[in-house]
Amino acid sequence: MNTLLAAEDLSMFGTDPWWLVAIKAVFCFAFLMVTVLFSIVWERKVVAWMQLRIGPNRHGPWGLLQSLADGIKLMLKEDVIVKRADKVVYVLAPIVAAIPAFMAIAVIPFGPAGNEVSILGQRTTMQLTDLPIAMLYILAVASVGIYGIVLAGWSSGSTYPLLGGLRSCAQMISYEIAMGAAFASVFLYSGSMSTSAIVEAQQDRWFVILLPVSFLIYIVTMVGETNRAPFDMPESEGDLVGGFNTEYSSIKFAMFMLAEYVNMVTVSAVSVTLFLGGWRAPYPISTFWEGANHGWWPMLWFVLKVQLLLFFFIWLRGTLPRVRYDQLMKLGWKVLIPVSVVWLMLVATVRALRNENIAFTNIVLYVAGAVLVVLLLSFVADLFRDRKREEAAGTAEQPAFDPMAGGFPVPPKPGQTLPPVPRRRPRHERDLVVSGGPDTATESDERGTDRV
Repeated sequence: MNTLLAAEDLSMFGTDPWWLVAIKAVFCFAFLMVTVLFSIVWERKVVAWMQLRIGPNRHGPWGLLQSLADGIKLMLKEDVIVKRADKVVYVLAPIVAAIPAFMAIAVIPFGPAGNEVSILGQRTTMQLTDLPIAMLYILAVASVGIYGIVLAGWSSGSTYPLLGGLRSCAQMISYEIAMGAAFASVFLYSGSMSTSAIVEAQQDRWFVILLPVSFLIYIVTMVGETNRAPFDMPESEGDLVGGFNTEYSSIKFAMFMLAEYVNMVTVSAVSVTLFLGGWRAPYPISTFWEGANHGWWPMLWFVLKVQLLLFFFIWLRGTLPRVRYDQLMKLGWKVLIPVSVVWLMLVATVRALRNENIAFTNIVLYVAGAVLVVLLLSFVADLFRDRKREEAAGTAEQPAFDPMAGGFPVPPKPGQTLPPVPRRRPRHERDLVVSGGPDTATESDERGTDRV
């Protein structure tokens, strides 16, 4: 009986032989590495094109081997370990950051769930493994990667890496909450947490059309999760001299960069799976070509969608400036999380009404009415709040403020105003001074005051 239970539990991981599982695992690793190498070159080329520069053009044809040359250069660099570092944690931190980035791709489907392709005579699916809770597995793996960055900042024995690690920890935790709420909306519509089942649920309509707010929230959170511009706070060299990886060099520094780009590919693949139809062909192609979603063709559509989102990352970096840290946290806690929670409640309400067989038009009316009521109440509340603030500001006395009280100039706090700056009277308001006249002293006093 125990043997039968064990076999049933292991069946969720697939029925492929061990050698085929090994081939799939090597393919997933190679896919990530090749995509990362291409993404680095593509990013430098696109940003150079946006800034009217040439970009890399020396290593390989059209500079395509530039990222490979950079990787070899980093491996040959001197590996320095600072004296005050906790050596064990210092060495393990890049590994902890890099390995979880590779693990999430294991549950991403590259093709249909059926045995569509043949590898060395063995019919199999284009997916390493599928789990009933695959999306929870992805969230768990993404959370483990945070420890690598935090431990890297702490184990370096320096102030600036510690600040960078703490920044990254706060940023990732803040944005993972909104990301989880965006995932929950997809779970409600698909009825499953399995990645292959979610793609199957998008057969008639992609979730980017049904759940546009969830898609926009996830797009913002995935940029924050990967520490990419304009949310690259943990690596803001203007504030932290490099962030959590300041004290790292050689291959350990390269592993942090590798983890960042692998995370970019992973979150792009998750976005394609959840919202953009996964491996399914785009609408015009799938209508007149039945074989577009069979065989090896689904892998082509999947890769093209992933590359489109990677271009979105590059476009953001070349377009938007870095935001301040308070703006980053305000966006996460005061905008994304409330909006994601309210949207999740609306999606759950719509699904409950659909389960009761209520007409879709009535659902739209109910949802629109509820949104209008909430907006109206928020408008009235803001109106009364602004009136109270104006009355309080009018009755309260302005506190005295001396910008030089501490010995150096400081800006005024909210509610404080700077003292008026003494100005010399206009020329037409001053008295006419006659040589030797009685007003000579007055004019000299004014000049002396102006000099002061």
